[in-house]
Amino acid sequence: MRFRQIHLDFHNDKNVMIGTQFSKKQFQDMLRLGNVDSITIFAKCFHGWAYYDTQKFAKHPGLSLDLLAEMIEAAHEIGVKTPVYLNVGLDEQLARRRPEWLRRDENDRITCEAGFREPGLHVFCFHSPYLEYITQHIEEVATGYDADGIFLDIVYPKTCYCHYCRSTLLAEGKDPYDKQAAEEMAERVYARYTAQINERVRAIKPDMPVYHNSGIRFGRRDMAAMNSHLEVECLPSGGWGYDFFPMSARYLQQIEKKIVGMTGRFHKNWGDFGNYKHPNALRFEAALSLAHGTLCSVGDHLHPDGLMDPIVYRSVGEAYREVEAKEPWCTDARNVADVAILAVESLGPAEERKGRSDIGAYRILQEGNILFDFLDTDSDFTAYKVVILPDRVRITPKLAAKLDAYFKSGGKVLATGESGLNEAGDAFALDLGAAWTGTNPFQPAYFRPHFATPSLGEGSFVFYALGQKVELAAGGVELGIREDSYFNRTASAYYYTHTPNCRNNAGPGMIQSANGIYYAWNAFYDYGENASLFIKETILHALDLLLGPGRTLKTSLPAQGTVTLQHQPHEARYVNHLLYACPVKRGRNMEIIEDMTPIYKVDVSLNVPEPVKRVYLAPQMEELAFTQEGAAIRYRVPVVECHQMVVIDYDRTV
Repeated sequence: MRFRQIHLDFHNDKNVMIGTQFSKKQFQDMLRLGNVDSITIFAKCFHGWAYYDTQKFAKHPGLSLDLLAEMIEAAHEIGVKTPVYLNVGLDEQLARRRPEWLRRDENDRITCEAGFREPGLHVFCFHSPYLEYITQHIEEVATGYDADGIFLDIVYPKTCYCHYCRSTLLAEGKDPYDKQAAEEMAERVYARYTAQINERVRAIKPDMPVYHNSGIRFGRRDMAAMNSHLEVECLPSGGWGYDFFPMSARYLQQIEKKIVGMTGRFHKNWGDFGNYKHPNALRFEAALSLAHGTLCSVGDHLHPDGLMDPIVYRSVGEAYREVEAKEPWCTDARNVADVAILAVESLGPAEERKGRSDIGAYRILQEGNILFDFLDTDSDFTAYKVVILPDRVRITPKLAAKLDAYFKSGGKVLATGESGLNEAGDAFALDLGAAWTGTNPFQPAYFRPHFATPSLGEGSFVFYALGQKVELAAGGVELGIREDSYFNRTASAYYYTHTPNCRNNAGPGMIQSANGIYYAWNAFYDYGENASLFIKETILHALDLLLGPGRTLKTSLPAQGTVTLQHQPHEARYVNHLLYACPVKRGRNMEIIEDMTPIYKVDVSLNVPEPVKRVYLAPQMEELAFTQEGAAIRYRVPVVECHQMVVIDYDRTV
């Protein structure tokens, strides 16, 4: 797969003429301007129209040429690959002809609030005859066109109460309106859909890459396995924000499939014609993909007349020229991590996607320049020095056994809030030097650490989130205490914001033991919601205690920066990625990157097991002075402007 991709959307109403200005030369010129080496082009849009000479299906009524064939020929002629897009979950023109194939809710209503009276999208059920219909559509494209892959959109397990789903559940002796039965049915239907599509496509072209764009959640390794590769769709200004992609990549990279990080050129969201993000945003987002071991993709939407937008491809070209220069140091790279976050999202389908606890954990570690991954309960814990159990990780027997083996191998945990408790939530299932006595009735409550925080010094600090009451148990050492509020806020007793602390000693608030550290509040949720400085600094203090001198990397890069360490064992080198950009809030709720502020004299200390023989800046190929004492090397990066790679070559023969 290629590093410099475009994902070209093309969804058009029937009342617009299509492709009237398409020019092979202009198309090629724009791909060259954008320095693009792969472009995902379209065969079928969400309106249901085909953009090729179909023999079975509905070609767009305003299209006279075979646009798919023209684009494939033009791209291949200049060495650009062409995966092909089909919208599988939506087909608006078919929805009006076959409404019985649509997904329905438990009240037998189609799952579109507007029905057919207003603009809206109608989702199909894959347990209906629609599955065979769309399979044949995909087969026609795979057979008739020289596609370099198939990208299938708007697909995921869909709980459905249509006639076909209800009939199957009834035949199995199940209640079709039972939520659990319906959810299990949705999983079976989705697995059958992916298996059927994969089998039928590969019967035509055995090596054809197929990706089902489902937005894979933490913990859904089964869904990842249904794809030839993985793509992380994340338009930061389109509702995803700048947390979603790196969080996803830090989980998916361990699955060992090629990953594409997909952003968009749009100021807002898909189909935002005539509006564009700043070129510096694309530079940063492409660099963020490289720093997380993924390929790059930028989403665009072709104008109905077929002309590519020069504004888009000038901006993309600026970013992709930088990517091209960096590719050798980003190929087949593996993330190096000291710490792992066991994602709350991975614990089950009821958990919020990228919820506040997971976001809070990500932000603290990213801002603290900690090297980390996200895990699920099937991951290998032993690869990490510390595993974080954020806020709500109750311990099942399976997880208890896994953690017991991890402790015996020398691993430590940082557990917060309910994490570490048994499934009932009434006692600790892990030996963390703490005994549970109840849920803290005071909210907010206060923490007084027995250590000074770097920025604020000593004091008592408020937790807004829920906490737990604990006592010291055998082997536990108190690192700080809880302090109660005078009272909880009520209509008859209150302060303006919340009640102050009464300065009592209500028991331990943070406890260290042989197995790790326990912190008695939902600290990561609180940080994800409120970003209190003391929470970050006390969490980072706890991680410093647990990591000790074995921490792989330390740097002076400011908190808004991003640092990763990627390993290329086949090249006998590490690549230290340093990024810096400041998304700011503009408009009502837009995250915008415009200015690039250079950061000078960034110090890095790195512990690697191999003897280092050379350190240099890439792609500049400038030697960088370094010192080495045992496993520790130190170097200073003169300047980080958006993204700088530092390459550490080592001697593999020693």
